[in-house]
Amino acid sequence: MGVTKKIKVLIVDDSAVIRQILTEIISAHDDMEVVGTAADPYIARDKIKQLVPDVITLDVEMPRMDGITFLKNLMRLRPMPVIMISTLTEAGADITFEALQIGAFDYLPKPKENLGKGLVDYEREIVGKIRAAAGANLQRLEMNSLRAKSDIVARPPKIASYVPKKGVIIAIGASTGGTEAIKEVLMGLPANCPPVVVTQHIPPQFSTSYALRMDNCCAMTVHEASSDQKLLPGNVYIAPGDRHLLIKKTSAGLMTQLDDGERVNRHRPSVEVMFDSITNLGYRKTVAVLLTGMGADGAQALLRMKELGCHTIIQDEATSVVWGMPGVAHSLGAYNEIKPLESIAGRLLQLTNGS
Repeated sequence: MGVTKKIKVLIVDDSAVIRQILTEIISAHDDMEVVGTAADPYIARDKIKQLVPDVITLDVEMPRMDGITFLKNLMRLRPMPVIMISTLTEAGADITFEALQIGAFDYLPKPKENLGKGLVDYEREIVGKIRAAAGANLQRLEMNSLRAKSDIVARPPKIASYVPKKGVIIAIGASTGGTEAIKEVLMGLPANCPPVVVTQHIPPQFSTSYALRMDNCCAMTVHEASSDQKLLPGNVYIAPGDRHLLIKKTSAGLMTQLDDGERVNRHRPSVEVMFDSITNLGYRKTVAVLLTGMGADGAQALLRMKELGCHTIIQDEATSVVWGMPGVAHSLGAYNEIKPLESIAGRLLQLTNGS
């Protein structure tokens, strides 16, 4: 039998403690190895040429050159999957979203020396992301990078013939690669679009910043969801980090509900929880979309939505950063349509147009 090729990882971080923690976690797995570490981007640049890593973990804040500047140079000269190691703060969130826009694969919080019981979860997360990064759609990441350079904020034109059907809602789920994919879909929707509910796997410190970023670039009004918000046309409701977003039916209409229940598919918020809350209402007037992401969260629930009579769409493999969640949905036959990312907003308008 041939020897399985190990995933070569380069750790770039100015903290010796962080480099050691990450090295120990990664080295404990047979399918990956730390081929080198670097205390700053200048050392990293030389080690990339010398060691040719498959995946890089990159600290955001470093001496001599910050992580964002280094990432821009890297994606321009030698694109490769990069996992940002970020501080879970509002400032850290803004920098991390900028990194994802530039072409970073994903992000992780900085490990703490006293992780204790949390070490198992952190190890599972980083190892899973390294494996996914090694098989990432690099072409898609490069496309994100090219778009970031163009720095264009596009707003959808007013569509004279578009009159949204009454009572229709749009539900979107995503994970890895999803922050940019959701942005592309939302930017293609006009201000009078039916209400949109979104679950993106995201930490609690990041969801407020993400909702604000989306609100600034979209024609619709984007909220970080809170409980008991009525679903209104022209509004987007994004699940807050670490809370499930559900939809409930009241005498006043459909409303949001937040829940602190157990993680589902290891996630809170979970796409499955949001999708199933709609299915449990028997609400067929829903268009559900499953975008790029690691794992399988939402795939089984999408099948239940399709069986109920909702219209279901999955993102195609070619435009997904990771074809995990939509790929599983594809294998289950949980979709009515499979679409490239660039076509999804337009298709949503066709499906929800009542004019």
